[in-house]
Amino acid sequence: MLYRVIDAAELPALVSAFMEAYEVVAPVKRDRSYVFEVIRAFDEIELGYDTTVSSPKKYFLPQTETLFPFDARNNEVADFSAEITPRVIFGAHACDINALNRLDLVFKEGRYPDPYYVARRNATLIVGISCTPRDTCFCQLWGSDEARFGYDLFLQDIGGKYLVSISSVEAANILEAACNARVATDEDRIEFRHATRRRQEAFNGDIPDIQDVAMLMDAFHKDPYWDELGGRCLSCTACSAVCPTCFCFDIQDTFDPDGLTGRRERVWDSCTSPQFALVAGGHNFRDDGRNRVRHRMYHKLNGFLANHDRMLCVGCGRCVTACKARINPIEVLEFFERKGAQDAE
Repeated sequence: MLYRVIDAAELPALVSAFMEAYEVVAPVKRDRSYVFEVIRAFDEIELGYDTTVSSPKKYFLPQTETLFPFDARNNEVADFSAEITPRVIFGAHACDINALNRLDLVFKEGRYPDPYYVARRNATLIVGISCTPRDTCFCQLWGSDEARFGYDLFLQDIGGKYLVSISSVEAANILEAACNARVATDEDRIEFRHATRRRQEAFNGDIPDIQDVAMLMDAFHKDPYWDELGGRCLSCTACSAVCPTCFCFDIQDTFDPDGLTGRRERVWDSCTSPQFALVAGGHNFRDDGRNRVRHRMYHKLNGFLANHDRMLCVGCGRCVTACKARINPIEVLEFFERKGAQDAE
């Protein structure tokens, strides 16, 4: 890993350098919220944002994407090549970078890499930036408060300057050409440690740090708690819509108005949707809120961990805000905390 220091005043030049060859996506202010959008100038960027409504996931796994067109008259499938835009995601927080790393395990590094996802991922540079957690963030519990890989540059604010971690030659060349990047001094390293400590101290201490969450998901798999939690669920699927690691999808054939040609599309789906586990013959493997909510939490906190050695949840807290029924991993952690207190009595 290579480290350099740049002045905060040099960031506009860095963004302009990226914009010469890439589409730049960054956090911008929209009403009272922040979203990732394509920007045209550095002044549009809000680097001091807390959390965006949704993650940059949509730029790698679009909400709707064409897989291939077809002609029903001749039962033919045409060759299809998605148009891939060279892109920079500028200003991603560590939790979102870790979320992309988890999506990579599914779509890029699995037994059957997804060519659509891989093409977008390979054409995208990731520039991360440090953040201060808000009270719904719990990324530190899952080790997602720091990005150790999965980015090209990572900017740590050290007071009027940025300590830049460099992970790719392509990004390093752009940084060197646009900025006066210099070797970090002992003073810079000390300020980095102070900044790291301030971030760690800013996390909400009321969110319980429960050990062996995956084991507890098994131990309390049949607890009546899931009836209560699932009974609240509105099946609105807001949780998966904002989640940076949800990757369930459906395949749909969409016909053109002539009914003769069309396209096969991949669209986002959600395991909290009542129709998600519905199969031919009318049987539904998860036909109530209890089973759907429990399945979602189990996959986030146990199932993915068993296969990939890390939680699927990265603790970004978006679902905490999005779910009006207060169904989220923090609720589950608080449940485990209550169970532990009861056992201790």
